[in-house]
Amino acid sequence: MSLPGAPYLARHGGDLQLDGCSLDALAREFGTPLYVYSQRAMLDAVASYRRALAGRPHLICYAMKANPSLAVLQTFAQAGCGFDIVSAGELERVLAAGGEASRVVFSGVGKTRAEMRRALQAGVRCFNVESHGELDLLSQVAVAEGRTAPVSLRINPDVDAGTHPYISTGLKDNKFGIAHDEALASYRHAASLPGLQVVGIDCHIGSQITQVEPYLDALDRLLDLVEAVEAEGIALQHIDVGGGLGIQYATEAPPQADELVTRLLQRIDARGHGHRELLMEPGRSLVGNAGVLLTEVLYLKPGATKNFCIVDAAMNDLMRPAMYEAWMAIEACRPRGGTAAAWDVVGPVCESGDWLGRGRELVLQPGDMLAVLSAGAYGMSMASNYNSRARAAEILLVDGRPVLVREREQIQDLMARERLLP
Repeated sequence: MSLPGAPYLARHGGDLQLDGCSLDALAREFGTPLYVYSQRAMLDAVASYRRALAGRPHLICYAMKANPSLAVLQTFAQAGCGFDIVSAGELERVLAAGGEASRVVFSGVGKTRAEMRRALQAGVRCFNVESHGELDLLSQVAVAEGRTAPVSLRINPDVDAGTHPYISTGLKDNKFGIAHDEALASYRHAASLPGLQVVGIDCHIGSQITQVEPYLDALDRLLDLVEAVEAEGIALQHIDVGGGLGIQYATEAPPQADELVTRLLQRIDARGHGHRELLMEPGRSLVGNAGVLLTEVLYLKPGATKNFCIVDAAMNDLMRPAMYEAWMAIEACRPRGGTAAAWDVVGPVCESGDWLGRGRELVLQPGDMLAVLSAGAYGMSMASNYNSRARAAEILLVDGRPVLVREREQIQDLMARERLLP
């Protein structure tokens, strides 16, 4: 089985390298925990979507919650991408990285009045609206601002994406979107409100989806609604099919982006909607396999029933295993000879849930460097300061050259905005 992240991640003479850079050497130069990303891998991932979309009106909106590093956003902005955001803070990051508000879609179930106002002032392309209440509030804010808010309704198609329940978003029991059977009434309501302009339709059924069929099922339900809405005299300029395409963490074999897009376009064309602009919101599939988390082995703690390898990265650095019981490959940066043993790779945080991998067959010594693979998405973006731990540094490999794009936090940074009692 190839390494998740291949061909950008590979061994050369035993040395684990990303984009030709030794990960062991990067860990020792910049310290650990350390996130390292390949810009080339990210751009090639975008190109996979673009190949299938060539000649079609489209906009690829990077779902920046996957990895909001300014340098990552800058990479995608310079590549001509738009952005899918879920907060005013994410909007400010896009603008700081050189992205254009006119290429931003604003998603999320809990937009505040202040966030709506800021997005209107910036001139975002579209609000993906998720409830009747949000329509009403956005109308009020837009009228007060003397602006028109372009809106797309996020429809919940009640399609099972077959993914982890925490990252499933398209079922009727999920908090996201407007129920399919309420959608037509919602479009009528949106079209009647001052300050709003209906421009599209949107859905998003989940994350880490490894099959095409759930997308096609959701698309069919979406196109049914497009036809019903336009029969009411409400024009829809674009169809937004969301994101959620999975990556390889272990043995998964998700479709390539161009395969998924081709199948979606075939269905759209077959139903007579090929003239519409297509929006997509990929996140994990653009950055997930482009990154690794490097960590140093601190102590080995063999036991009667379990062997613990204690490293300097923890659940505050990488939440996915603790939150989702997610399996992520762990590799020694420079394997050593000897007999492998099964190790639970755990961090220093005072929680039994603080683990990065369980039962991993490794030959280890204190001071070795390990790489947690497929860590480019929902790694640093979900990091915290739990246990008053400073967050990791980040490196972006640009043309094979390491660039420090986030300095390691210092403890004083954690306390900078706190005040003692007088």
